[in-house]
Amino acid sequence: MRCGGQLIVTIDAVDPCLCVYPLPEWELIEAKLRDLPSLREETRRLQRLLIGNAVDIELDGSGRFLVPPRLRAHAGLDKHAMLVGQLNKFQLWNEDAWNALADADLAAIKQPGALPDDLRDLIL
Repeated sequence: MRCGGQLIVTIDAVDPCLCVYPLPEWELIEAKLRDLPSLREETRRLQRLLIGNAVDIELDGSGRFLVPPRLRAHAGLDKHAMLVGQLNKFQLWNEDAWNALADADLAAIKQPGALPDDLRDLIL
């Protein structure tokens, strides 16, 4: 998806990483969040976390972008980071945290019965 260099970066509410969305994709996420029942505390909490921490980012001429300190702290970003494609978005991870998670995920998926039946039929 083309984004014209416009991205939205926000925290991941589950993992210690950041989510990086192309602007058109983020607009779809915002619409879904807006349509959730607003009287539920869980909804308001998720909206505060995702929308409240969302920052507009523009790529520079070299394709780089700056991550604000608060977001860097959430993901534990220091010198080395991993940008990981996730279908409609990217995740931005601390390199050591990503490597540990990737190793754990690979070990877990090799265990008997690790995949539910509906995923066993997935053709890649």
